[in-house]
Amino acid sequence: MNDKKHFSIEEVEKFEKYTKINLINSISGFKSANLLATKNKKNTTNLAIFNSVCHLGSAPAMIHFTLRPHTVARHTYENILESGYFTINAITTKIIEKAHQTSAKYNNETSEFDATKLSAIYQDGFFAPYVKESPVQLGCKYLNTYKIEENGCLIVIAAIEHIYVTENMLSKDGFVDLEKGNIASIVGLDGYYKPKKLTRFPYARP
Repeated sequence: MNDKKHFSIEEVEKFEKYTKINLINSISGFKSANLLATKNKKNTTNLAIFNSVCHLGSAPAMIHFTLRPHTVARHTYENILESGYFTINAITTKIIEKAHQTSAKYNNETSEFDATKLSAIYQDGFFAPYVKESPVQLGCKYLNTYKIEENGCLIVIAAIEHIYVTENMLSKDGFVDLEKGNIASIVGLDGYYKPKKLTRFPYARP
């Protein structure tokens, strides 16, 4: 007997707006939880939570993240285009409430660092600030944007130029144990989890 609830996409389209959003956003599983920090040329900082940061390549080291269509103000993206730089800062379980608050629609003159009482720090002359409370911080340089024709979303590509990792999280083989840093994960838009490492396997071969 099948104990799973079935929805056709036609049924889902008839759901109340936020029920549909919650369903579609959560079924894709656990996602990374990061704060992207930027600064414009007026020196106003911006901080925004993202659950779409993904590894793109190791040589050269690149990441990407996804943005909704640029039909309204997107302060993070606009600052990145203006300056060419931003930072990615892993969110810990200790700061999830403050991190979530950065999703509020503040105006461009208000820094989310100030609004949430998270701390901006500058390291090694990098233009964009880092989040002091984050144990994993990446300094990134903007490379390119690709528009997804099917829905208007944007894929932003960046090079990783600086990496900061709290020392006790770093293994001898370079593996970063995120559990040791109490790094949070996101399901959907507002569900926060603390992942637990089960094991590591050797490189699989036939």
